[in-house]
Amino acid sequence: MSDQQAKGSYVEPGQEYTRDTNYIEDRITRDAVDGWPVEAGRYRLVAARACPWANRSVISRRLLGLEDAISLGLPGPTHDARSWTFDLDPDGRDPVLGIERLQEAFFARTPDYPRGITVPAIVDVPSGKVVTNDFPQITLDFATEWAAFHREGAPDLYPEALRGEIDEVNAVVFRDVNNGVYRAGFAGSQKSYERAYRTLFERLDWLSERLSGQRYLVGDTITEADIRLFTTLARFDAVYHGHFKCNRNKLTEMPVLWAYARDLFQTPGFGDTIDFDQIKAHYYVVHSDINPTGIVPVGPDASGWLTEHGREQLGGRPFGDGTPPAPPRPGEEVPSLVGA
Repeated sequence: MSDQQAKGSYVEPGQEYTRDTNYIEDRITRDAVDGWPVEAGRYRLVAARACPWANRSVISRRLLGLEDAISLGLPGPTHDARSWTFDLDPDGRDPVLGIERLQEAFFARTPDYPRGITVPAIVDVPSGKVVTNDFPQITLDFATEWAAFHREGAPDLYPEALRGEIDEVNAVVFRDVNNGVYRAGFAGSQKSYERAYRTLFERLDWLSERLSGQRYLVGDTITEADIRLFTTLARFDAVYHGHFKCNRNKLTEMPVLWAYARDLFQTPGFGDTIDFDQIKAHYYVVHSDINPTGIVPVGPDASGWLTEHGREQLGGRPFGDGTPPAPPRPGEEVPSLVGA
């Protein structure tokens, strides 16, 4: 096997990038309709800090106070074509699941599982089997199905009266921004890259206009929609601007979005989940067909994330009638947290 085959390939020459969205769609619910009941202590969330899709689930778990109900496994920032690995843990094994590769949990569920081994994934600890890696549904279920285990003062991240609007915003943000940066970065032709580039920045302009007069994307509190946009914005200047060629502007050059992102970053549960070192290591090392040298950039300077944002003047109540979450649990802190 060549070195490139071992690392995996992300760009198909001449082709537009299309994300495989076929996931294990089982859900953990109160009525256990798929055979997986909501049960504290039974499941482990595996979520690499480097990955924006996984980052959503870590933020949701923090905001809702699900730490006692759902444990957290943290793979390292880099992986090969086979799987995410637990190289940050002693002996390179997850201390709860006892596995070296997340792939082992997928194979326990489906031998020779043929699709990507992705995070976030929720694993049933007793059986060692993956329950689901359906990342959009995981956070929605955290907000709804796991309500009995929410902390006192947990925010309503998916309020029933706003779900239609949240779903609409999430759909366009996923298509044009969350996945849009990948459609630019993994484009296999100039034409497909330019199309993704234009769509991305048109949507960012739309978001800037929407957020110029309101503090949050939907309603006057933080919702699922803000979590989903934030994880892309947090990575924008560090990786998407250069590595994925999304370079019309840096986030720091888009005043409304930059202030909005700083507002969320400085909100407990958001910035304290962001590890810029792991983010940069993941993209610049793993995507070796885009960055064959494997050199990880030193910049950009992240200290600006802690500067005043002024978004309070728009009103809004970050946690609604609730309260901020407690600091991260011991062992779950980000070692390279900005300002630490």
